[in-house]
Amino acid sequence: MAAGGTLKNGERRGLMFVLSSPSGAGKSTLARMLIEKMSDLSMSVSVTTRAKRPGEVDGEHYHFIDKPKFDAMVKGNELLEHATVFDNSYGTPRQPVEDALSSGQDVLFDIDWQGTQQLREKARADVVSVFILPPSAADLEKRLHTRAQDSNEVIRGRMDRASHELSHWAEYDYVVTNNQLDDAYAQVVTILKAERLKRERQTGLSAFVRDLQKQLEK
Repeated sequence: MAAGGTLKNGERRGLMFVLSSPSGAGKSTLARMLIEKMSDLSMSVSVTTRAKRPGEVDGEHYHFIDKPKFDAMVKGNELLEHATVFDNSYGTPRQPVEDALSSGQDVLFDIDWQGTQQLREKARADVVSVFILPPSAADLEKRLHTRAQDSNEVIRGRMDRASHELSHWAEYDYVVTNNQLDDAYAQVVTILKAERLKRERQTGLSAFVRDLQKQLEK
């Protein structure tokens, strides 16, 4: 709380803002838009054992590490969450996230239901989760082909996995259907802004109200 009993704008604990969806439903695009346009929001940079794709930068898109290093991080409790997807391992380093939350910075996660479940188990009060739905199965498959990143066999595997991922939609705090990207983005922003105003996240609020009451009682 600022001097003179004024609550400073942004005096709050950060939150872990999770976006999940089947591959191709648009969560990564929405995540990029949020990072570009929203203040006090940083992207969680995961570690992964998968190969680097064209255009990806180590330390920006992922921290690319080998399997022995990944296993050591799991054993040392250095990861908030970790999962294996399509034979590749992914995980979220713990310390950068904890530092960000303590300073009032929100952290954005582009992870699957397994990672979201682990985050809830370790820090339920800090987690806000949003599941992104595609408008249809046909649209999802079209988006996967349009990306031109994967073979037909890989795309078929992603479509098969999508049904399993969709079975976890009800575990999320919010659900947004990505019919039109701009509309979906606006809905996600509305969720984030509302969650930032939750009473329990405004760490200076109790002291501010007590001081305000004292002023009124004079």
